[in-house]
Amino acid sequence: MAGVDVTRIHAVVFDTDGVVTDTARVHAAAWKHVFDAFIQDNCGRGAPRFDIRADYLRYVDGRPRSDGVRAFLASRGITLPEGGPSDPPGAPTVHGLSRAKDELFVRELDRRGVTVFPSTVALVGALRRSGCRTGVVSASRHCRQVLTAAGVTGLFDVLVDGDDMARLGLPGKPDPALFLEAAARLGVAPAETAVVEDALAGVRAGRRGSFGLVVAVDRGGQAEALRAAGADIVVTDLAALTITRSSAGAS
Repeated sequence: MAGVDVTRIHAVVFDTDGVVTDTARVHAAAWKHVFDAFIQDNCGRGAPRFDIRADYLRYVDGRPRSDGVRAFLASRGITLPEGGPSDPPGAPTVHGLSRAKDELFVRELDRRGVTVFPSTVALVGALRRSGCRTGVVSASRHCRQVLTAAGVTGLFDVLVDGDDMARLGLPGKPDPALFLEAAARLGVAPAETAVVEDALAGVRAGRRGSFGLVVAVDRGGQAEALRAAGADIVVTDLAALTITRSSAGAS
């Protein structure tokens, strides 16, 4: 089994959607509804629709909404005007499609509630008992709402979310700014911090931030891509991750 050596790793920062909470599928379904409607209305019947398995993981997962809109549409050779925050949901602008997706996500969140991954909760508890500090990050402005609904905010010492990104002007993944901000708030150097992610953009962010360990959770059958993006460890569930202590750090 793969392990986190707590004699050299003193903090662990978790992504939210798909790692702590089972909300990535809600995000993906909302994106598919929005993009498929846009493609049908603007690109004709023969244009390829949004593929949850391929397009979500490649272009959208882990990124801020506006970045996801730009990246996916660019893959189809489409560029939209940016528009502005007052654009109605579904308007043919980056802001309009972003707002449509956000409304769908919130509606589904209210309807379905939030489920956490028990293995993640167990790992966070074990890390904290071992003396590790813990943080959680998300590009979503709904991160705190999601974690509160799931009843797990108390598991983390710090939270850095989409509101913090906007306030501090932090770029989205694959830039490591979110993780670096969390490590700074935890008071632990990146080299002594582990990042746990499920998205390719997030794994790339962890590697670019020179973090001491990058763990990838493969929930979409993309283990090799996650390794190529820079993951040190790839597991299908965090139950496979153990906490270890090297002999050099033993008393």
